[in-house]
Amino acid sequence: MMINIKFKKMNKLHIYILTLSSFAFIFSCTDVDEVLVGDITTDVAVEGVSTGGSSGGSADAVASAYSQLRSTGTAGHTNWYSAQELTSDEMVVTTKGGDWYDGGWLIDFHQHNYQAVNPSVNNNWNSHYAAVNATNELISGGTLDANGVAQVRALRAYYFWRLMDLYGNIKLPTTPGTDVAQGSALDAFNFIESELLSAIGVPAITAGMDLSQSALGTAPNTYRINIYGALGILSWVYLNAETYGAAAHYQEAHDAADYIINNGGYELCGVGCKVANLGKRPAVAEDPAELEGFAAVFAPNNNGNKEHIFVVNYDGEEGNTGMNLSVMSLHYSSQLTWNFDAQPWNGYSTLEAFYNSFDANDARQKASFIAGKQKNYNGGDVLDYATDDGDPILDYTPAINEIYPDGLRQAGARPGKFSYKQFGRIDMNNDFPIVRLGWVIMNRAEAAARLGGGWSVSAAVLSDVNQIRNRANANPYASAAELTESEFLAERGREFFGEALRRTDLIRFDAYKNTWWEKTQVTPAYKNIMPIPFTAIQAANGTLVQNPGY
Repeated sequence: MMINIKFKKMNKLHIYILTLSSFAFIFSCTDVDEVLVGDITTDVAVEGVSTGGSSGGSADAVASAYSQLRSTGTAGHTNWYSAQELTSDEMVVTTKGGDWYDGGWLIDFHQHNYQAVNPSVNNNWNSHYAAVNATNELISGGTLDANGVAQVRALRAYYFWRLMDLYGNIKLPTTPGTDVAQGSALDAFNFIESELLSAIGVPAITAGMDLSQSALGTAPNTYRINIYGALGILSWVYLNAETYGAAAHYQEAHDAADYIINNGGYELCGVGCKVANLGKRPAVAEDPAELEGFAAVFAPNNNGNKEHIFVVNYDGEEGNTGMNLSVMSLHYSSQLTWNFDAQPWNGYSTLEAFYNSFDANDARQKASFIAGKQKNYNGGDVLDYATDDGDPILDYTPAINEIYPDGLRQAGARPGKFSYKQFGRIDMNNDFPIVRLGWVIMNRAEAAARLGGGWSVSAAVLSDVNQIRNRANANPYASAAELTESEFLAERGREFFGEALRRTDLIRFDAYKNTWWEKTQVTPAYKNIMPIPFTAIQAANGTLVQNPGY
């Protein structure tokens, strides 16, 4: 039996938290009523649609601290993910007539015109300090064992790192309900370093360090921070040390990454590393039955992937919600491709130049983007009956006409790295990596290349990077001369697209200032950090000073 189902466009909801303990207000983007018509066969069965997914210890004593990884928008709209991606050369949200203008803050992110009243600037500040408060409550409660305290201190250090990376001159409260003086980014760096070292159980990171007595341990629960997760975070902090006003720490960044690679037992997910393709449409021949290698790392059923070291547990069916990448990115009509329980919002898309930066044989391009004409479950064309380009067949084109005021509705390849499943929920199940082995290998390579104070590619650096490219079936770099600093940044982009790293990468490579697409002005250096939110300064009674330039 065939049925026609009508869908109405869901309003995007944006929650702006004004204070840590106060109220929130909600507004929606322009409501565009739209009818989508498609045929869905009622008697189909899709194996493996329900992935279950481990709770990752959702009932344990430290669960409330880890849940903040979802609350801070690690893979959701208006928070961490938006700040890291929409200010970069990877993604953009175009205004499509009256849809997605949202007061202009999305355009401001793309063009680096953000100010202290920007909603995402405000949301990131409030949500991350709420996360810090959750960790402080747990630590001060006195109920955690040594392992629990070490985990939460490491996690708090990670939240402080995000705040430092975004805002520079932050406060570092460690006791619930107690205010402290605002410090510099260097103050924050020093505190974060000391907290992570304490959690790991060593006074310094060295090549020959003994971590056998660490309270963190090595238990392989990817939803919790073990020794290797903490070392990964610290390696990242060290790699970016100069950005925060500290001395270079490339040797420590290298040694921390090296320890993980040599001792952690993690593996790149390559040939033979497979999961069932939960997005497969039986009537579409090009849909593989399984996802292998790079694609498997990010799939809806990626829990327990051998490459994962520390990940955010997302599982909409178990209440671990907040990964909304499908609705954030896909065209309204793409609901019929995967039979989602909600209509997508048609927002986030990929800049054309970034999409075109992949080699023709690089498997990461196909795994990371949705492009071209779209098919429904039965193999028929997906239609857009309110098309604005004259062609009703949904066809994602890499080219985007403009950011404002009339971006074409089908323009831009769409993020698809965290792939979709049939009959998926608005809240996806894909675990989101904070630390994974591919990332650690690239950290080690970059740290080694920078050890001499410039950029020097050794055979070991070339080997590390080519290991990553070989996994993607991309042509390896034939010589050190090919792997320039700018090319390394481009390779990081191809490997880590959509993992909320790009803004930080661009700043570290002094490329955040560059122009791209409709960002036509060079960004002044002071915008490497964002303004402290206006509401936060108002509530601080003179204890917060705005960052220079704002």
